[in-house]
Amino acid sequence: MAQIGHNGATLLSAREWWTEAEGDLGLLPHQVPPDGNWDVWLLLGGRGSGKTMAGTQYVLAHLREYKGKARVGIGAPTIADARDVCAEGVTGLIGLAPHEFQYNRSIGEARHKDGGYVKFLGSEEPARWNGPQWSLLWADELALWNEASWHQAQFGLRLGEHPVAIATTTPKNRQFVRVLSELPTTATVRATTYDNPTLSQTVQDRLRKQYGDTRIGRQEIMAEWLDDTPGALWQTEMLHYISQAEVPDLERIVVAIDPAVTAKEDSDETGIVVVGRGAQDDYYVLADYSGKYTPDAWADKAITVYELHGADRIIGEVNNGGDMVGYTLRTILPSAPFTAVHASRGKRIRAEPIAALYEQGKVFHVGALPQLEDQLVSWTPDTTGSPDRLDALVWGLTELSQRGKPNIRWIYE
Repeated sequence: MAQIGHNGATLLSAREWWTEAEGDLGLLPHQVPPDGNWDVWLLLGGRGSGKTMAGTQYVLAHLREYKGKARVGIGAPTIADARDVCAEGVTGLIGLAPHEFQYNRSIGEARHKDGGYVKFLGSEEPARWNGPQWSLLWADELALWNEASWHQAQFGLRLGEHPVAIATTTPKNRQFVRVLSELPTTATVRATTYDNPTLSQTVQDRLRKQYGDTRIGRQEIMAEWLDDTPGALWQTEMLHYISQAEVPDLERIVVAIDPAVTAKEDSDETGIVVVGRGAQDDYYVLADYSGKYTPDAWADKAITVYELHGADRIIGEVNNGGDMVGYTLRTILPSAPFTAVHASRGKRIRAEPIAALYEQGKVFHVGALPQLEDQLVSWTPDTTGSPDRLDALVWGLTELSQRGKPNIRWIYE
């Protein structure tokens, strides 16, 4: 319902305003502003559900309606994200309507043909949000933001009768986003990846096969909030992601193996994880090649990965396989540099120092590693079974970060 502002002006609901300004754009239901006079429209969506399109179309409608009075802040986790996705992406503002803007890429600003102003910012530097005023704020992938930037941006959201914010994000478990979703002034809308009818059946089938039964699939595809497992050493917010282009030159790279001795249907997986160390004692999880392999197959995979990533050593747990591990590897590559490690203390004691590195923000995943991440955030010291991907990760990062310290007994071949 329309309301009357303090100056007598008619205030339309977001949906009424949208319909009056833009009409029917053929968007999906979750891409259209929700009913009600909300302050924040929080769109929780799976990957590819159309979150960016929703944000872009709302910004365009705002610029066209309010013309020279529109001042829009568009933010993303990094300034590169704001530029590459929200501005220049296929469904970004400039990508979708280039003829409507004078776009200055170098300073992250755009002038709309009707007089409105747009500024693209990243959340890396909260101080950058301290000062500008907005009539509309679009926060893309809010769950990956520096929280302080979100709060600073709110102080600048004060132009016009009813300045509002759109937050489009996958529902990663960040407390400030959970709190935002529960406010009475927030309109929360949820959409899964499969709610986008333009997604090909081939892609849908691949996603279901690869991620259908995983925690990360529930989060990244089905847009579910995932609560952390009580007692788990790893929490979701401890996982930090970077792109391949952001990986620095690495001082060392190792391939870590937690081998299975059989390859039956009910056998454990063989964990094969590649990790590297940077010059500032920062660590990078480069890839996860774990799976069910015969001994010959996992040895062949480990050697292939060792050569592919230019690793300097292969690390392998020998508790179950004994001498078989090194022997099997060297039947494929006799010169393979191999370090055999033996777990002389409990899994928790081995894992805790590595979980601490994550908590300190020193470990970065190069892209999503869903099966590994599922094990990390769901494993507790009381969990039965063998988390093979986690074990391989721990052995690899231990080699890079704690070699020679007394909490692990090392055996060298």
